[in-house]
Amino acid sequence: MDLTAGRMALAEVRIAYRDSGMGAVSDVPVMLVHGMGGDGRTWDRFARQLVRSGRRVIIPDLRGHGRSSHTDSYLFDDFGADLCQLCDHLELTVVDLVGHSLGGYAVSRVAQDRPQLVRRLVVEECPLPLQSGAEELHSIRRFPTVPELWHATTSLVRHPGVVLAFDRSMTRVALEQFRKPNPEWWDRLSDITAPTLVLRGGSGGMVDPVKLAVVQAAIPDCAVLDFTCGHSIHRDRYREFAAAVRPFLAG
Repeated sequence: MDLTAGRMALAEVRIAYRDSGMGAVSDVPVMLVHGMGGDGRTWDRFARQLVRSGRRVIIPDLRGHGRSSHTDSYLFDDFGADLCQLCDHLELTVVDLVGHSLGGYAVSRVAQDRPQLVRRLVVEECPLPLQSGAEELHSIRRFPTVPELWHATTSLVRHPGVVLAFDRSMTRVALEQFRKPNPEWWDRLSDITAPTLVLRGGSGGMVDPVKLAVVQAAIPDCAVLDFTCGHSIHRDRYREFAAAVRPFLAG
């Protein structure tokens, strides 16, 4: 597939991205956004499938990941703002967004801030923020599952550069933000006008089903699919993931 690699320079950070399928049949590109600790290569298999079906696919590396630069700020909302600016940089007027974990939060912020930009939204295994200060932080998964430990080990062996490129100072900042309530995000869920598909990895994942029910009720057009795997559905259940997401993006 034809591929263009680029970097967008912002005031404090450079965002690297790959842009494939420029001669696509569809006039709506798809942006695929990875989770924390990874990079855009996690989407390579799905991207090839989308390009073969006639879609233009854009895959950024989030700040502090992959070929993008490290920075002093890793506020969760920064990641969403970077994606908005990347869309502006590429002169996109409409886009489908797919985000995993931290990337799921980032694409949800784009859909809240720029609802007219987002045609379809897919959020995969995004840990849901706290709603209030009185709420306790619950994680569905306490320990990694055996398949996830295996995948983590093999990923490190196959792509050691991903781990080396990741700014590990982000981990502390992320944990601090997970422990703080984010009522604005919850209040703005109704601003998301795009048809939305939320994917949950079941008991091995990191999505609280009680909170997820609130999300589904708040977003005007929202469907939820449960999978029997862990946190990375597109990796561990690729065929099931693709069978659900491709028709949704084609709608």
